[in-house]
Amino acid sequence: MITDRAYSWEMKVERLGERAVILRDLPCQAYRIADSLNSNQGLFQGFQEAVPSYETVGIYFENRLQSIRDLNEMIENAVNSIWPETSPQYHDIPVCYELGEDLLDSADALGVSPEQLVEAHVSQEYTCYAVGFCPGFGYLGYLDESISGLPRRPSPRIRVEPGSVGITGRQTAIYPSATPGGWNLIGRCPLQLVDVPQNYFPIRAGDRIRFYRVDESEFGRLRGERL
Repeated sequence: MITDRAYSWEMKVERLGERAVILRDLPCQAYRIADSLNSNQGLFQGFQEAVPSYETVGIYFENRLQSIRDLNEMIENAVNSIWPETSPQYHDIPVCYELGEDLLDSADALGVSPEQLVEAHVSQEYTCYAVGFCPGFGYLGYLDESISGLPRRPSPRIRVEPGSVGITGRQTAIYPSATPGGWNLIGRCPLQLVDVPQNYFPIRAGDRIRFYRVDESEFGRLRGERL
């Protein structure tokens, strides 16, 4: 008999298709649970990967799951083995806000000046809560309230340049490669943030991000360097 929902203390374990489950009502940050599961993957037959989002963790398997009930104890053991939180990895990231295509429109929509938007953006320390959408795209939160609440653009751009820094809602992010995108672009980072062939992905869930301002001359000098 296939069980589609099970419970491990307060945390819910629910089916997510034939080869995956999703964990909800987590006892701590999603990225910490995903790290523990990935470190204890030998506990799970056919385990592929645990992937965190803001408030849930997806666990993916190689084969179809007949029942998720047997996973409860293994998941609970892995979660209980989470080590005390260590010092996070910090990244200081330069941004040239003068290259932000939507900076003026975004500031106007938020009822602040462009300078106030920039100051609010660099004043925060952000946590990378999840990586997704494309390789190396980190979802960073949270924006200062004064620049929060901006919706996505009505029509996404067909191409967003690598390094573009965007905001929407309470989130900010850096596009690591050229992709379509609908976030509001307020600046550009000159650094290389991913190298897929060399498996270079320096920003991971749980990392802390701080932005600092550079002018166009410094942008040109740093362009192409790795984070």
